Amino acid sequence: MATSASAQLSKVVKRQYMELPQGDKVQAMYIWIDGTGEGVRCKTRTLDSEPKSVEDLPEWNFDGSSTYQSEGSNSDMYLIPSAMFRDPFRKDPNKLVLCEVLKYNRKPAETNHRHKCKNIMEMVDHQSPWFGMEQEYTILGTDGHPFGWPSNGFPGPQGPYYCGVGADKAYGRDIVEAHYRACLYAGVMICGTNAEVMPAQWEFQIGPCEGINMGDHLWVARFILHRVCEDFGVVASFDPKPIPGNWNGAGCHTNFSTKEMREDGGLKCIEECIDKLGKRHNYHIRAYDPKGGLDNARRLTGHHETSNIHEFSAGVANRGASIRIPRTVGQEKKGYFEDRRPSANCDPYAVTEALIRTCLLDEEGDEPVDY
Repeated sequence: MATSASAQLSKVVKRQYMELPQGDKVQAMYIWIDGTGEGVRCKTRTLDSEPKSVEDLPEWNFDGSSTYQSEGSNSDMYLIPSAMFRDPFRKDPNKLVLCEVLKYNRKPAETNHRHKCKNIMEMVDHQSPWFGMEQEYTILGTDGHPFGWPSNGFPGPQGPYYCGVGADKAYGRDIVEAHYRACLYAGVMICGTNAEVMPAQWEFQIGPCEGINMGDHLWVARFILHRVCEDFGVVASFDPKPIPGNWNGAGCHTNFSTKEMREDGGLKCIEECIDKLGKRHNYHIRAYDPKGGLDNARRLTGHHETSNIHEFSAGVANRGASIRIPRTVGQEKKGYFEDRRPSANCDPYAVTEALIRTCLLDEEGDEPVDY
């Protein structure tokens, strides 16, 4: 199994340095989304005291020409602190700082979907929109081969791996456990995890989160996963179809509800929202992966527990539908619905914004309204 060079370094040697006192100083790791719309970058600065809120954190900058975000002749980009978490790698009082990216003219960078999402969420905060996102991912060696798979050939067919137990069924549980605990320490709203249908594929769930917090918590959970995998010398892939053929792809199923949906008789509101979504299928497909639907085209084939990308469908307890109403919601006539279309590498800000625009702001057509 190909692992990174850093995995060969002694973590015991590192530990003696990490245990040195740091005085009154605090390390703040600034995290941002790069120009691909799916990669994360980070760098660290020293603060003189522990910040108590995002407002205590200074703006910063970086070279956007090295992150696919600007020209070399005008490369400085602004980092605007937007959400703060405890740092599970350096531990208290150090921080992880999720940032928005602004261009030289102080306008949002092309892959800064948080800026517009936040404005849309503020328009509907009286409806208390809740989200939960189920992030699937695949553990790979640095050679791109799925972790634990035979170097020449394939493991046995799918069936025993989903929620599986045992060395021949669960590949990479150490990473999953480390990530779960690191998220809890950081204050990320992680609510569960399980092994997925394809061997070396796993899922963690974030939520319930209200409004803009959904995107903030999922992006930080992804960053933590990348860092945990780095320590183990392997790679976390969010590719929606990492292995072609008769293997499940990877999605980011998104659960959505409003105050009205969660109250008695809320199923009527859920059905109305599904009707609106059905009339705007193409708009959502474009918003649900960073390549405007091209990534999802490899995954949404109508096979392997997916709907067909060209058709909209909905049903109770149907994992082959675009929208699934959980069986308990159908019985209790209230609750939430699950949009199964978003890809594993989606931007959660773009996904949640699209749901709000269609379901709560009653937008129609293939383009978002400019408010």
